[in-house]
Amino acid sequence: MKALIQRVSKASVTIDGKTVGKINTGLLVFLGVEKGDTREDATFLIKKITQLRVFPSERTSMDVSLQNAKGALLIVSQFTLCGSTKKGRRPDFSHAATPEKAQQLYDFFIEQCRMIVPNVQSGEFGAMMDVHLVNDGPVTFMIES
Repeated sequence: MKALIQRVSKASVTIDGKTVGKINTGLLVFLGVEKGDTREDATFLIKKITQLRVFPSERTSMDVSLQNAKGALLIVSQFTLCGSTKKGRRPDFSHAATPEKAQQLYDFFIEQCRMIVPNVQSGEFGAMMDVHLVNDGPVTFMIES
């Protein structure tokens, strides 16, 4: 399982011109699910993402976790994170989980995040989405289970 996280001052997801998820200060999480990923992988990523100290304190630019900063999460399914570009010119998605398995873990990920973070928003699994964000920093990290 892979998560590309970006610290944002605001972010939103729209589908067909309608906003389906919107946050202010927090993390935008692009989530990719690969074959063999489990709930344990999701739990590992959730803990890492919510406890990673990437928000500023009075002392330094990265000292406070999402939980302590009282930030929000916007979670977007992103199967292209599972694509390999090592060979050829066309991405290879053979490592991506099936849509059914990926959606199960995506839904589980969101459900578990909502037990930790008061404001969790999301896109729609499998939909064509427009993602708008203001990357704060910029701060971007790739986290893998």
